[in-house]
Amino acid sequence: MSSSLTIGKLAKAADVKVPTIRFYEQIGLLPEPDRTDNDRRVYQEATVRRLAFIKHARQLGFPIEAVRSLLDLSDHPEQTCDSANALAEEQLASVEHKIAQLAALRTELKRMVAAGCRGAAADCQVIESLANHDLCQQDHGASEPRRSH
Repeated sequence: MSSSLTIGKLAKAADVKVPTIRFYEQIGLLPEPDRTDNDRRVYQEATVRRLAFIKHARQLGFPIEAVRSLLDLSDHPEQTCDSANALAEEQLASVEHKIAQLAALRTELKRMVAAGCRGAAADCQVIESLANHDLCQQDHGASEPRRSH
């Protein structure tokens, strides 16, 4: 790989789409690229690593603002990693909440499927359960836990 990449080559190297790169530039997660004389964007090797960092953080579910904070820490390695730990703990709590919510959804869906019906839709337990949340045995509609950052 050369030391200067077009946006297409950067996208391929980082395994992301070109619009993703433009979006990350627009919101300031990626720096503005250098431009050639004919105004084409060119990127350095460091951008591949930064984009890989962002992609990995997003795959782990970190929200954009958390990614921004983590990138800032990465850009300033002399800082303590306390906030990185806090962000990771927050993300873990969010994932655990989602897992619990999905488990409740699975339980409720299994109950609905087991109750089902074999006759007319008017007598269908699935339709009745969807129409009346009070018939559900589990609270599966809880909202996300509030974030402190």
